[in-house]
Amino acid sequence: MLLIKNCRIIDPANQLDQIGDIAIKDGVIEAVGQVDENQPYDRIIDASGFIAAPGLIDVHVHFRDPGFTYKEDLMSGSRAAARGGFTSVLCMANTLPIADNAAVIKDIQERSKDCPVHLYQAAAISKGFKGKELTDMKQLKEMGVPCFTDDGLPLMNAGLVREAMVQAASLDCVLSFHEEDPAFVHGSGINEGAVSEAMGLMGAMRDAENVMVARDCMLAAATGASVSIQHISSKEAVAMVRFAKQLNPKIVAEVTPHHFTLNETAVQKAGTLAKMNPPLREEADRQAILAGLQDDTIEIIATDHAPHSAEEKNREFVKAPSGIIGLETSLALGISELVHKKILTMSQLIEKMSVNPARVYKLPGGTLSVGAAADLVLFDENEKWQVADFASKANNSPFIGWELNGKVKMTVLAGKVVYEDGAE
Repeated sequence: MLLIKNCRIIDPANQLDQIGDIAIKDGVIEAVGQVDENQPYDRIIDASGFIAAPGLIDVHVHFRDPGFTYKEDLMSGSRAAARGGFTSVLCMANTLPIADNAAVIKDIQERSKDCPVHLYQAAAISKGFKGKELTDMKQLKEMGVPCFTDDGLPLMNAGLVREAMVQAASLDCVLSFHEEDPAFVHGSGINEGAVSEAMGLMGAMRDAENVMVARDCMLAAATGASVSIQHISSKEAVAMVRFAKQLNPKIVAEVTPHHFTLNETAVQKAGTLAKMNPPLREEADRQAILAGLQDDTIEIIATDHAPHSAEEKNREFVKAPSGIIGLETSLALGISELVHKKILTMSQLIEKMSVNPARVYKLPGGTLSVGAAADLVLFDENEKWQVADFASKANNSPFIGWELNGKVKMTVLAGKVVYEDGAE
């Protein structure tokens, strides 16, 4: 039994924001409010000054396992997630072999059982990521796959995309799309504009994202499918999603902390550590993203945690891979850049990092209701810390050296403490 006392409890699913206690027994939440501590608790934690919230849920991570475990693996990625306050993650399908069949999915599910977070595996939409033939979505959904995605590669065959949406609608599952038309990507990882020109680089036009978002939003409106627009980055894409949600409210968008925090000028300072797809765009795009967060056009914050080795990132810009890690800085960036700058309330931030991902992807979690699994995060909103070391195998982050507000103090999974600040 575990008792967490005197914390600020924020549970947006129950519209709760109050000082109180949380009692946990046999892996579930037994009581919330004023709790009698004269019980045989194994541990009582005085959490005065801390916030307790539902465990964070990241629906877009790359753990590189199987196939690229020198970058990350199921256990190292899960430890990074727990350190960041996450209790559930959804891994993308671009593994080796690709997660497009029952054998690969089963292998990952079996090996993830001992991880310190709930690990869900997405499956590919198309076999072999070739964009020609759909995977057996029905079989994979029955295995517990919550989402289908060819993340990392755009699906260029609109007919196949529509067919996938029809199937997804009938199966009541989510399709998640990486939106970049390669015809408009002259150089990956950097926005085509003033910064790319100043650096002598070819870049990715905003058209690459915009035309794909427009297509997929209209197909989702026509089919009624539940569709997530991944890592949205352009002002036009935000506007398109805002419009399309009027036609189909099951169209959602996710945004990364790096896209709501940085603009294209970060590439001049951080080099390949700020190289990602889609790229960081102009300040006007970042402002449109903030507005989209405020009006719920963008309902989900997801990290797109993409680890790479130092050797890979230390290459010249055009040869380095795109992507950055994000699990261990996500909550603090949300607090520092959104809550403390009054873009969102703390409750709204928790909604986008826990409640909404659980709702959209139909995952357990996202609540501190009595009887629910005791998956929660305890953090100090105001504690300052400097980004330096990581539980991840990788350190490819443009935020190294930044001072952020918001320190995860404890992560609890099914009543068990899986991360505790200072106990590493």
